[in-house]
Amino acid sequence: MKHHNLISLIVFGLLVTGSFQLTAQSWEFVKEKDGIKIYTRKEKESSIKSFKGEALLHRKYENIINLVGNPKNQDWWADDIKGLRILLYEKDKHVQYYLVYDVPWPIGDRDLVVDALISTNPQTGVRIVEAKAIQDVVPEKEGLVRIKKYWQKWTITPIKPDLVQVVLEGSADPGGSIPAWLYNMVITETPLKVINNVKTHSMDK
Repeated sequence: MKHHNLISLIVFGLLVTGSFQLTAQSWEFVKEKDGIKIYTRKEKESSIKSFKGEALLHRKYENIINLVGNPKNQDWWADDIKGLRILLYEKDKHVQYYLVYDVPWPIGDRDLVVDALISTNPQTGVRIVEAKAIQDVVPEKEGLVRIKKYWQKWTITPIKPDLVQVVLEGSADPGGSIPAWLYNMVITETPLKVINNVKTHSMDK
């Protein structure tokens, strides 16, 4: 199995991210690449690590928030999404959506139902997009492994008119037969991939 397939599986809802967080340890710095600092941490009562990526992007704040938390803008999403259904959408407030991912054999395709809340501080402009996996909204389907443990959180902070700090935290247990050690081996690529996608697609056109 190629690593990029597992990375795409881990990323899941690139557009949004979550509030269901496990009891956390301290973040451990791993590396810096493309101006993005990467951290991981172990979670109590879980073999799956969480990740964090943070970067300063020379982009307009409006361009970034038009991507993150906007289900109508999907150009920067993973290429292996084979199904997408928006279940609920309140602009700048609340999103629910259902995803199906095409994952190579023998791992098997995955599906995920996400609930995301969006808030913006009216004084500072800091936008937070938090998401978690929810159950009992879309019935589980034969032939798909349902992702039940997932959370992500974006914190988007305007610094100057053309400078924005973005922080992405998250974790996703792919479920099924994917071993935790393999997930943890490639987890640092997830925030790199996602933040670089945001950087690319938030350029002025």
